[in-house]
Amino acid sequence: MNIRSVCVFCGAGSGVGSTYAKSAREFARALVANRIELVYGGASVGLMGMLADTVLAAGGRCIGVIPQSLVDKEVAHAGLTRLEITRTLSERKTRMMELSDAFVAFHRGTDATGRARAASSN
Repeated sequence: MNIRSVCVFCGAGSGVGSTYAKSAREFARALVANRIELVYGGASVGLMGMLADTVLAAGGRCIGVIPQSLVDKEVAHAGLTRLEITRTLSERKTRMMELSDAFVAFHRGTDATGRARAASSN
């Protein structure tokens, strides 16, 4: 199977200065080096934002999928290759799965792990 896009589940919360951030930056650069597109939750903050910023700075492509409720809270990333807005979190997960060939979770608590488990069970 040729992997063209990878969905990354990670938090929009803290962690940018952590070991998680270092790993996420390295992973982002590896995606770009292998011409693999990032699909993620569409936020501009926390690990999500840092991951997207790293991909974009390295010349990669980044698709964000975010529910309208988070756009309304002004956390959507404005500089992505493409930003898709969904009505609900459930639609967001479904769309992220449709756009992705593979899935990765950067563990920063139970949220990312739970989302990755949900994706793998569908």
